[in-house]
Amino acid sequence: MKRNQLSISLEKAWHYFSLTYDVVWNVILILLIVALCLVCFAIGAGAGYFAFLVKDMPVPSPDEMKKEIYHYGETSHMYFDGGVYLGRFRSDLDREAVPLSEVSPYVVQAIIATEDEHFYEHDGVVPKAVIRAVFQELTNSPVKSGGSTLTQQLVKNQMLTNEVSFERKAKEMLLSLRLEKFFSKEDILEAYLNVVPFGRNSSGRNIAGIQAAAQGVFGVNAKELNLAQAAFLAGLPQNPFVYTPFAADGSVKSDLSAGLKRMKTVLYRMKRAGYISEKQYKEALSYDVAKHFAAPKPSPFEQYPFLTMEIERRAKEVLAETFAKRDGYKPEEVKRDPARFRRYLGEAEKALRQGGYRIYTTIDKKIYEQMQRIAARYPYYGSDNVYYTKDKKTGKMIPHRQPVEVGAMLIENKTGKIISFVGGRDYGREQLNHATQAHRSNGSTMKPLLVYAPAMEMGVIQPATIIPDLPLSIGSYTPKNADGKTHGLVTARYALQQSFNIPAVRTYMRIRSRHPIDYLHKMGVTSVAKQEEANPALAIGGTHIGVTVEENVNAYATFANYGSFVDAYMIEKIVDKNGKIVYKHQSKPVPVFSPQTSYLMIDMMRDVLHGGTASSVPRYLTFSADWAGKTGTSQDKRDSWFIAVNPNVTFGVWIGYDRPAPLESRYKGLSYSQRTQLLWARLINAAYQENPKLIAPPKRFLMPGGIVRRAYCAASGFSPSAACEKAGLVRYDLYNTKFAPREGSGEEVMESRVVVIGGRRYVALETTPEEFVTREVIVNPKLLADWGINGEGQAGDASLVSTLKENGRPPAPPAARLAGGKLVWNRHNEPDVIGYRVYLVNETGERRLAAAVKADEAASFSPLQPGAAYCVTAVDIAGQESAPSNLVSLPSASPPNSGHQKSGEPSSPPPSGDVE
Repeated sequence: MKRNQLSISLEKAWHYFSLTYDVVWNVILILLIVALCLVCFAIGAGAGYFAFLVKDMPVPSPDEMKKEIYHYGETSHMYFDGGVYLGRFRSDLDREAVPLSEVSPYVVQAIIATEDEHFYEHDGVVPKAVIRAVFQELTNSPVKSGGSTLTQQLVKNQMLTNEVSFERKAKEMLLSLRLEKFFSKEDILEAYLNVVPFGRNSSGRNIAGIQAAAQGVFGVNAKELNLAQAAFLAGLPQNPFVYTPFAADGSVKSDLSAGLKRMKTVLYRMKRAGYISEKQYKEALSYDVAKHFAAPKPSPFEQYPFLTMEIERRAKEVLAETFAKRDGYKPEEVKRDPARFRRYLGEAEKALRQGGYRIYTTIDKKIYEQMQRIAARYPYYGSDNVYYTKDKKTGKMIPHRQPVEVGAMLIENKTGKIISFVGGRDYGREQLNHATQAHRSNGSTMKPLLVYAPAMEMGVIQPATIIPDLPLSIGSYTPKNADGKTHGLVTARYALQQSFNIPAVRTYMRIRSRHPIDYLHKMGVTSVAKQEEANPALAIGGTHIGVTVEENVNAYATFANYGSFVDAYMIEKIVDKNGKIVYKHQSKPVPVFSPQTSYLMIDMMRDVLHGGTASSVPRYLTFSADWAGKTGTSQDKRDSWFIAVNPNVTFGVWIGYDRPAPLESRYKGLSYSQRTQLLWARLINAAYQENPKLIAPPKRFLMPGGIVRRAYCAASGFSPSAACEKAGLVRYDLYNTKFAPREGSGEEVMESRVVVIGGRRYVALETTPEEFVTREVIVNPKLLADWGINGEGQAGDASLVSTLKENGRPPAPPAARLAGGKLVWNRHNEPDVIGYRVYLVNETGERRLAAAVKADEAASFSPLQPGAAYCVTAVDIAGQESAPSNLVSLPSASPPNSGHQKSGEPSSPPPSGDVE
């Protein structure tokens, strides 16, 4: 019974168990089916959603992907002449690409161990990591493990935006898979290492790419990084500006713990991955990273501000022209269209800041640095100038202090290379480059360029041509010489040597109708407009806006090149990051003057340094060379110049105030022109110390064929006549054989009767008393008619012989007196008085001529006879004589009251006028 009941119970239990099992199994089966369906649904939905997200994305070709992956901004570099490294082009981000073979293996291992441990195994995406990252994102998990491979990070940086969205993530995954299909792991890793940001360098600049990071943080190349350094850098990309050791100003942060902790994490992961041993791990942990940080390095802009800014300006211009040429435009066409030119300049600037170009210049590093040192320390510029401006708000006058500024440029003649320049004394105070961008009046340095060389080329003058340095008026314009005097008839050579203004203006007026300004433009002086040629003051530098130092110096190099102008340049070539030359300078000489004209101009300018306005230069120089040059001073001494050439180089210096004001006539014992010339000499001496062969060639300027040495008459400039030889006026000079001195008529000089009053000569009249007349050789007045001068010229000291009008009445009697044992009298104030007669008067009043004194001689007579009485009369050019003066006598041994007028007693007040 009990057994039956037990059996029944077991059957019931089994029944319930079977039933429960079936139910549970069915439920599990249903749940599995449901789960599977859900998974399939999720996968399908995910795939559908993924397809939806990327449906509009164009699939790039392998070439397009390559272009984008490797299209990262790379810093351009600048070089001095000879490939000497100058520094990085200014940009927002320093980056320099390197091949993977030039990267330390430690860096590769550290990056993979830290950023993507399965890099060599996956195909661009790790599904598990993606699912984990998506789950964390959907659940808003506080822990974010990240799901991006190195490939995905590269795609995100180079092909997509930084937008946080599922769409961007989907595109990133798809592109990563495609990238892995067409590119090797090494290609991807190399691109990644050149793209990823690394924070800041020791100068506080933003850096990207492993080479910029290695240089900027440790001062070594990427290939030279040790294990600890590689681990430190590999840790930076996760959060560059938290882990970077440098602040924005380049100083080392006080707290480096974040970066060092990150480095330890990287080292641990490298050990865990088997890249390094326990020993290497411990050695790297003990390495003092902070002791090996790179020292702060001044940027090229901080070290060479004028130079880097000038390189940037010129590089942009030549690259813009290159891009325009690429598009089929000629440079002149683009420059005529300002909008188009600006567009190309923008493109060029972007390319230079991000394109990894190499910019090679002509600047000699050593010479440039020495010139900056000399210019900064020169003690003879002069005092600061103070000017006042009115404050718009308060109405008060505000004082401003400005120092004397400087601009200088050294150019190699044959090539046009700008070897060096001085842009100013302090870029921090004034950013204007006074060598290349400041326009100032060039004063008398204009004379060879616009006047004498063109006139010689035209055959109007030669070095020995006689030019009147006599008073000149052209309308309201009356040019004056620097000394305020005129010097009569002078040769063109002497006029240039002494920098007389009037002969230059006279010569310019003779050739102005033949447009000498065209010669100026051929020599690159484009700052002077064609319309300015009507201004006679242009001959001596009276320009509208002035010229730059570069223009002026470059133009002078034309003479050294025997008449060919070679445009100055600074950018030698520009090479892209692939080594392709995208721009290379090509000189194109422009014929301006004949070799004969150029040599004659050089020979005339040699005299400027030997007895001329730059005669102090030779004694300032520490070496010798065949220099020829010209000084220049603008109106009111606001600008001072000196430019000189030798067979190799041309060098010029300008000094003045930015806001034009007169330079001090003397400062520390030196005149303003001496201060300019001394600065010129010190700068070129410094250049000589660095490169003697360039600065001081042993050869002299070679005289070309077609030049002869000929005799000429100093009174006329013609071939000497018998009369000229008799007068001792034969001189010699160089001539272009085409324009050798022509034969005169023999009447170029003549003997004439003249009287001298106040240093000036006048033609004597037939009635002029002979005792007041001088017979001198003078220039035939007909010769002066060519220069628009009426009158006669005298050759001795080359002054003008004029006509003196007599006033038609006898002169008033002079007043005489005794002074120092001499008979003296005041010079007469009537202009036609040519001299004085001194008479001895006896007791009966009878007069006997004792002496005739010319008007230009001392107004005195001695010795006097004791006790004798004297009087003086004035004689005019017509021979009319005044009444006698008061009597004057030298006291004798007898008592003074002897019936004669006492010595020194006046008879009548002296006439007004000049008194010696």
